[in-house]
Formats: sequence, structure tokens, C-alpha cells
Amino acid sequence: MATAPNEARTTGGATPAADAAIQIRGARTHNLKNVDVDLPRNKLVVITGVSGSGKSSLAFDTLLAEGQRQYVDSLSVYARQFFDQMQRPDVDAVRGLQPSIAIDQSQGSHSPRSTVGTVTEVYDYLRLLYARVGDLACAACGAAISQQSPGEIEQAILALPLESRVMILAPLVRGRKGKHAEVLAQARKAGFVRVRVDGLTYPIDDAPELAPRKTHDLEAVIDRVVLREGIESRLSESIRLALKHGDGVVQVVSQTPEAKAKAAGAAGRGGGATAYNADAGWAERLFNTRYACPDCKTGVAEVEPRTFSFNSPYGACPGCDGLGYCEGFDPELVLPDRSLSIDGGAVAPWRTATTASAKGQRSEVDAFLSRAGVAADRPLADWPPAKLQRLLTGDDGFAGLLLMLEAEHAETKRAATRERLETFRGRVTCADCGGARLRPEARACRVGGLTISELAAMPIAEALPLVAGLEFSGDRLPVAQPILREINRRLEFLQLAGAGYLSLDRPADTLSGGELQRVRLATGIGSGLVGVMYVLDEPSIGLHPRDTDRLIRSMRDLQRRGNTVIVVEHDEAVMRAADWVIDVGPGAGSRGGRIVAQGPCEEVASHPDSLTGGYLSGARRIDPPGTRRRTAKSRSLRLEGATLNNLRGVSVDFPLGALVCVTGVSGSGKSSLVAGTLAPALSRRLAGAAAKPGPHRGLQGVAQLDRVVRVDQSPIGRSPRSNAATYTGLFDEVRKVFAKTKLARARGYKAGRFSFNVKGGRCEACQGQGDRKIEMNFLPDLFVPCDACGAKRFNRQTLAVRFKGKSIADVLEMPVDEAR
Repeated sequence: MATAPNEARTTGGATPAADAAIQIRGARTHNLKNVDVDLPRNKLVVITGVSGSGKSSLAFDTLLAEGQRQYVDSLSVYARQFFDQMQRPDVDAVRGLQPSIAIDQSQGSHSPRSTVGTVTEVYDYLRLLYARVGDLACAACGAAISQQSPGEIEQAILALPLESRVMILAPLVRGRKGKHAEVLAQARKAGFVRVRVDGLTYPIDDAPELAPRKTHDLEAVIDRVVLREGIESRLSESIRLALKHGDGVVQVVSQTPEAKAKAAGAAGRGGGATAYNADAGWAERLFNTRYACPDCKTGVAEVEPRTFSFNSPYGACPGCDGLGYCEGFDPELVLPDRSLSIDGGAVAPWRTATTASAKGQRSEVDAFLSRAGVAADRPLADWPPAKLQRLLTGDDGFAGLLLMLEAEHAETKRAATRERLETFRGRVTCADCGGARLRPEARACRVGGLTISELAAMPIAEALPLVAGLEFSGDRLPVAQPILREINRRLEFLQLAGAGYLSLDRPADTLSGGELQRVRLATGIGSGLVGVMYVLDEPSIGLHPRDTDRLIRSMRDLQRRGNTVIVVEHDEAVMRAADWVIDVGPGAGSRGGRIVAQGPCEEVASHPDSLTGGYLSGARRIDPPGTRRRTAKSRSLRLEGATLNNLRGVSVDFPLGALVCVTGVSGSGKSSLVAGTLAPALSRRLAGAAAKPGPHRGLQGVAQLDRVVRVDQSPIGRSPRSNAATYTGLFDEVRKVFAKTKLARARGYKAGRFSFNVKGGRCEACQGQGDRKIEMNFLPDLFVPCDACGAKRFNRQTLAVRFKGKSIADVLEMPVDEAR
């Protein structure tokens, strides 16, 4: 690409040796001013400068984009069409570039199931460890799991009542995707006449064709018998045959005479298929010649890594589908103020319920209170804990408040009632697994005395020494050693990167941008790659100075392995630790985009034109204010007894009318105190929001506030059309100004005419986007300015309306200070 006319190339300071550098020539992405710069390879490089100066344009939109383009171009044309490629950067040349990996602050597409353990792959290795060397125990009685013999299987079947109907199955496929036509062909060749497919039994010649992208269960029907005297030899032979074809596993489906009588009249489903399900009184039991409880004889189908996966139907808790929580009525929202009594309005949903509804539910509760011997005017805080629990979940003669509300929510036909009740619902811990996410069989397996859920719930700083201290002997030792090596390496890096306070089961969507970067770095360390360029975006965000040093050591570890680490950063400690610092600026936007200074930190600090260097040398500094606002104890919020996460009964005063800073090392409880307890508690008291605050005894001083506004790091989540003007609401006022101009009034234009989101005033050729997308198949999608409006977004008639000589499109393109 040719150099743009009338634009001098901008460089600054010393440059590294050309043969050991990544050379950028003529970078013009966004606000970069035809930049030439050399970055030393296999070093720790920091790109700094004021916000908006062009740091990310240089690191991500130029270096990373060109690195990705060069890699994708090395693939075949067929393979390239499956990649979501970045736009080609506006640069003349980039030489000496290494394969590029970005570790930025974007949340990505993490599902509610993603955790720190799954993102770093530590949990995958833990699943393998537990599957191969874990100590199995019975989920029902806790006894150690042992193998079942064919004789024990036969005795368990014969223990059923006489005249029971029994179907003996040999599992052929368990939870695998595919059409499995070859499995059916083998079963037909073996002489089987019936098969059970996904719970339905078919004659083998009528078995349906399976969807290849769905998981399926496929069992061969070995025998169908009715238990009578003299059946033993036939049963024994059928079990032997089932074990042979089922690889040591037998599935027994049975229906007792009593269950048959209760389910009389139940019919089968679908063309020739028969459903042997619980609704028809059929019970299923798995027997395994490998794993079984010696006491209750409960069998375990298999112990594989997927047994410990909450993302697999074979490991996930059936009550919550592996999420660890269910949607339901939250006890904290139903009984928000335990200092009140039933008579005093303790049950929040009753306060806004209709008289008839509240009266009907109150009568049931009064009957419970009479039996429990608790007065209706007694504050809930004074109730015995067991009786309070019975009030919520019920007993033999009382359904419980939560179930009563669930029934009302399910049965009501009024939308208003359903919406009212929805405010008292939320995520509640799954009652079946207690938040562990896994099936009982997975929760019963232990390594080092801990289940996989207990280990994942520990802070990494505590889990690391425990995992490092695990010892195995015999044939388990060679199996466990390589797995433990991978787990320890990743845990050590997470600890080194300052993330030791996180637990492996921490949901990925609750991590801050800096935390997520440090977690992703652990995956980079675990990969062991060399000769790679890592590009990081302000990884020190949210870190205490104590932990910044750990982060620097982890980045140094990456660099010493033979990688180039490029960091976009403002933190002074990271700059001073870098081998090479590049200062972009001198200002933001159109006043930036140049290389002001580059070189070792000392050279940048002594550069007279570098704004960053002035602060590094001490010539510039931010002086604290000479006087502080006076705070009065009478004007403050007092939060008492906060115990969320690791908070230990914290009581604290927050003065009002002042700038208050809450600080502490990473993981000390800052977010738990402010974001997890104080902010939700204020939202509930001031706005009646259904936000659930962390446990606390009380909150005083709320009456001095009118409202609470919460600003956090979560993405804004607007549409691709959103910009700073539309998000802040400023554009609404700008449109009103243009609607009041003389020409707009004469033509009858309203404020809506000046919106690029609706028909009327926008350019319909590009639908108000300003550019058009051209799909290039195996090349990156191309965005070209709309030729109808010239990238102005509006049609000719709308652009004719001017305010102080500027059209609505001119105003949108202005920097904020010029528009002001």
C-alpha cells in the first residue's frame, strides 16, 4: 500500500535491531498517523499512552489482525471460509511477525456453565483423575463400590415378587452421537429380534433411523420373562448373554404386579414402539460386573471422565441439569425481614396479594402454626430454626410456603398475578445436589478424601498444596502422575498470576475483565507454546499492588520460554518491569496516533515530549487535595453483620456526600461488601427491586437517599447501531434541536426524522448503517461506504436541515469537545 500523501511517517526514540524485531511500516488503522515502529521479539513490551491515543489500534487492530490474516492465509481456500476473520489492517507492511494469540478483556461467549476450572482446563484434568484413580462409594449408603457377580445379579432379580414382568437388556450404545447403523446390523446378525432405542422398544426390523447429531441410547432385548417357579436356569442364561453383549453391564426393566395394577390401561406410544417407563409402573436398575455396592447392590453404569462433567447428561444433576441452581421462590425474597411476625407482614408476597388469595393461604399457615405451637405474632427471628424451615418447605400435614406459592404461580391465569409473583423468584440452590451440579454417583467418588465438587469449591491457593500432596501407590501411580503434573502446572500459574483467591467452580461470567485475562493466561502457560506473540489488554485491572508483582512474574515466565509478550497497559509497575516501552500520543483521538517515545523505561522517562515519561520521572504528578470534605457520622450508611462469601460479620459506615474508596488485596471481600451486599440492599429498599443482597443483619441511613445508580464493568449490551450519543441519551436532545430549526418546522419534520434507526430520515440503501457489508467468502467480509449517502447514514432531504451550518451527520462525526 502506498504512503498517504501529505502524511509524514511518525517514529520516536531508539529502535531495536532490525533482525530481532517486529517491524511495522505505515500503520494507519483508526487514528494512527502513518506509524513506523519496531518492537523487539521475545521481549516484554509495553504499549502505553493516554486513553484513546491509539494503543489498542496498534496492538490489536494492526499487529493481532495482521498476525491472524497471515495465519489464515496459510490455510486452504476451503478452510478459510469457516473462519471469522478480522478486518485487514490499514498498514503498508508488517515484517518479522510471529503467530499471534490475544488475551483481552472481552467476556466472549461464556455460557452459564463455564467456570474458572473449565476455561483453564483444570477441571478436565480433574475429571480424568477422578475417573481413573478415584475411590468409588455408593451414593445411597456410602459403602465402597465393588464388583457384582452374575449370581448376585440373578438373586437381585429373583428377589422381586412372583408374577413380576422382567425385561433383560444388553446396553450397546450409551449416550453417543451417530446413526449407529452398524450396531443395529450387528445386533440383527447376533439374532436379536427387539431393541430399545432411547427408551422405546421396537422390533429390530422396525427400528427408526437415528439422527446423527443427537445422542442416543441403544439396548438389545435379551429376554422378557415373568417370574415364576423354575425360571432360574433361563434367567441365568439370559444374564450371561446380556453380560457378554453388554460388555459386563446388564439393564433390568421390571414391573411388579402391584405396579401393573396401578398403571392398568396405560398404552404404548408410536408405530410399533412400546414405552417401558415409570408412568406405566416400570422400574429400571443397572447391574455391573465391575462396579456395585456390596450392601444395597446399587450398580454404577460406568466411571468415565463424563461421569464428572456437569455439561454431560451422564454427569449432570438431573434436578438442575448441571447448573447448580433452579428457578424458584427464594426464601430470602419471600421472608425478607425476619424481625417481622406472620401477623406483622413477614410473608412479602401476601402484602400485594388479593384478599381472597391471602386469606386462603393464611388459613393453611394458621393450621400449621397451631400444630407447631408458634404464635402468629412472634417474630420469625425468634422461631426455632427447625420450625422456620418447616414453614418454608412443609411437613406431613403442610405443603410449605414455597410450594404453596409455586402452585399459585403455576395455576393462575392472570398475567398481573404471575408478574407479581415473579418478583419473589430467583436462583435458588438445587435441593438435590446442594449446588454441586453432579449426579449422586459422581458426588460419591473421592480423591484424597474430597469429592471433585469439594475440591473445585476451594480457593486455588488452598487447592494447590492439597493437590501437590496427593500420593498414590501401585498401579495408580503411573496413571496419576501425568495428570497431576498438568493440574499442578496450571494451578501454580493461577496462583502466580494473582488469582489464587478464585475457586475453580467460580462462574466465568462473574469474572472481571482483568480476572478473566489472568485465567486465560493460565491456559497459555499450560499449552507450552514457544515463538508466539501474546497480546494482552491491561491485565493489571483490579489487581492490588501486592498481586501486580505476581502478574509481572507470570508474564516474564511466558517471555522466558521464547515468546513475545506485548501488553497494552497504564500501570507504572508493569512499565518499569518491561524490556521496551512504547508511548503513543501525545493526546487522544485526532491529537494522538503518533509514537512519542520508545525504548527502555529509563529513556522514555527522560524524553521531554512524553507525557507518560513525565509521570515516570516524577516531573509530573497528581497532588492530593489540600483539604478534604468534612463527613458527619449522622450522614452515613451503616451496614451491619455482612457475611457474604468470605466476609466475617463485617459492620462498616459509608459517609454520604463524599468520595469513598473501598480497597484491599484481590479476593479480600471488596466486591462482596459493595457489589454483593450494599448495592442490592439499597436497590431493594429504595426501588423495591427483587435483587437479593448478601446476608447481613441490617442497613441504616437509607432514608437519606433518593435513589441508587449502579455502575459496574458489565458490557453495555446495546445493538451494533449504538454509539456514545445514543447510549447516554444525548442524541435525543440533539434530534430535538434539529427538529426545531426553521427548515425542519417548514417541512413538518419531527425528532424521529433525525434517527438512523427508523425509516423516514435515514438512508434506506444502507438502512442507517453508513456502510454496506460485502461477503467475500474465504476473505474477510468487506465494509464499504454507502454510495447512496456517502456514509452519512441519512437521506438527502434530512441532511439539508442544518443547525449553525452543520447537518445531523456532521454533528455525529464531531469529537465531543468540538460539538460542545
